[in-house]
Amino acid sequence: MTDFEKDLNQFDPPAPSPQAKRRAISAAMQAFETAQSSSQTAQSNLETAQSASQTAAPETAQTKKSKINSPLLQGLLFWRRPTDKQNNRSNIMSRLTQRSFTMGLASACVLTFGLVLVFPLFWQRSDEQIIVDNSVQVPSVTIKEKAETKIADVAESEMAVPPSAALEEVVVTGMRSSAAESAKLSKKPAASQRQVSAIRAQDIGALPDQSNAVALQRIAGMPVDGDTIVAPAPQGNDKFEHVEENSVKSVAEAPVSTFSIDVDTASYSFVRRQLNSGYLPEKDAIRAEELINYFDYNYPLPSDSTAPFKPNITVIDSPWAKGKKLVHIGLKGYDIAPDQKPRTNLVFLLDVSGSMNSQDKLPLVKQSMEMLLSTLNPDDTVAIVVYAGAAGTVLEPTPAKDKQKILSAMQRLQAGGSTAGGAGIALAYDLAEANFDKKAVNRVILATDGDFNVGSTNNETLQGFVERKREKGIFLSVLGFGQGNYNDHLMQTLAQNGNGVAAYIDTVSEAQKVLVQEASSSLFPIAKDVKIQVEFNPATVAEYRLIGYETRALNREDFNNDAVDAGDIGAGHTVTAIYEITPVGSSAVLIDESRYAQKEKAKAPTNAEYGFFKLRYKLPSEDTSRLIEAPILQQQPLVPAELMQEVNFSVAVAAYAQKLKGSNFLNKYSYHDIIALAQASKGSDEYGYRTEFVQLVRKAELADDLLR
Repeated sequence: MTDFEKDLNQFDPPAPSPQAKRRAISAAMQAFETAQSSSQTAQSNLETAQSASQTAAPETAQTKKSKINSPLLQGLLFWRRPTDKQNNRSNIMSRLTQRSFTMGLASACVLTFGLVLVFPLFWQRSDEQIIVDNSVQVPSVTIKEKAETKIADVAESEMAVPPSAALEEVVVTGMRSSAAESAKLSKKPAASQRQVSAIRAQDIGALPDQSNAVALQRIAGMPVDGDTIVAPAPQGNDKFEHVEENSVKSVAEAPVSTFSIDVDTASYSFVRRQLNSGYLPEKDAIRAEELINYFDYNYPLPSDSTAPFKPNITVIDSPWAKGKKLVHIGLKGYDIAPDQKPRTNLVFLLDVSGSMNSQDKLPLVKQSMEMLLSTLNPDDTVAIVVYAGAAGTVLEPTPAKDKQKILSAMQRLQAGGSTAGGAGIALAYDLAEANFDKKAVNRVILATDGDFNVGSTNNETLQGFVERKREKGIFLSVLGFGQGNYNDHLMQTLAQNGNGVAAYIDTVSEAQKVLVQEASSSLFPIAKDVKIQVEFNPATVAEYRLIGYETRALNREDFNNDAVDAGDIGAGHTVTAIYEITPVGSSAVLIDESRYAQKEKAKAPTNAEYGFFKLRYKLPSEDTSRLIEAPILQQQPLVPAELMQEVNFSVAVAAYAQKLKGSNFLNKYSYHDIIALAQASKGSDEYGYRTEFVQLVRKAELADDLLR
């Protein structure tokens, strides 16, 4: 025992001795007997007094009334009494002097006295010291290569936090006006506070729920353990297909590259949600082409609907690899005037299974469908089919002008049950066939989290079914919702084989983008089975690599085979493809020349070309493809500044996608470099999507620094 504890124990009351306890108990019992004897004497005197009063002479009525009204009997406040009845003090005293009351009072006194004697025993201190630790224990975490990672929400200047860091209070100074604005951090001198803007619910990928925003209004910082930099993300059941990144190919061995175009954007939205929720996205969730094509680029427009594309080919130096170049191919689809839009027959196929029972699923589905409804013409039709444990028709084909009837049908939907997705798709297509119009756009729009666990769930079976319906002129678009059990692979399979778009809706603002701002490109195709083929010139190009489009690769012979399906492009859609090439003679060549292969000499006129671009497409009403061709020149014509700005921004997005995926081809190109390139080429940014992109790069940069 330390000296301090000894000094402290001097102030503790001493333990009572057994003799003192016995004396105290004896005194208490004697006091009890005395009190009992006194109560018996008082009761006897009271009975004698009552007997004497009964034998006394009766009083007159006037005398009796005078005594009752006497101030002495009525008390000091006799003038406030509402009656002239005699008070009950005598009755009260009678009760107080009863034996049962007196015995209870004495027992309580004895018990209280005993507790006073025993209570000091509980204050005795033991030699063992008890320490209560209210601090949060953060376990050490081993970060695996493919594990999702939690991003610590700290400022860039606070990357390296010492283990002894004190709690830091975050004070909200204002509300951001939009998700596009950055959260600027500033530190007050000589003060342990950070001032940040409050985070809107949309920024973290949730619905605009006030409770979410309020919960983030005041957050205290947490000291970071020296061995723990980031925490792993909770394990979910999201399903993504694993595809290896495109490799470098030798032009001498494989001079031709062929692929189908892709206008899906689901990957970008999912990656954004993960970053805004505080986690690094899973690498398999990142598809570079979908991140690049998420943005609308201001490429030159074609003027003829029969030739709905105008290729824009630009060659620039690679910003991340010295000695290499980028071949940038940009396509802008022909846009349809509002008065030229064809009639639309839509079937909303809505998942109302139990897995959709969260705010970012079925409630957001209803809001999204309401937005889409606002873009339709009065003579367009809408039908609603739902599926859970079983599939059913909620609304027969109804003109869009009956908006209230359609909205009422949607608002009655509730989530519950298992997911019979296959049965729902079959019923939706049956309804679309029954209302089929050859001159109209006939499309099924599936809104789900992709959790098909009952019914026809085999991907190949669903794929074959969707392909057969596609041949009949009924297309399928897929809108994904929620996370935790999101089946991205199935969503991609259905959309690609249904000649539709796969989008991921994580916020109301994303629903606005996909279903309102891009309604024409989402609903009205201007070309189908669009394929791109690039042949590189071995005299000028040693090797090449296509960025993205891994799941869209085609065989060389598929390009001229009109029976092979490919992607569709909607009105006003933009498509971007980027090749990284290594010119002949560059020191950046990665593949050595074959020792025994014969070198083919290219024709003299082609020495001025890096390659040759070809594009095949079919008009929506045709079954025979058309061809567009253009050379890829070494000597590029002067590129307008506006177009170069679009090229540079798409290159920044391509670098970002490769960086997130852990590509080995970026060398030392950093997130800071990506931010600088994107900032310099944002342009007007009407809707703030490019500003939002810069913020996402910053979040990824912060996570990357924390993982080192």
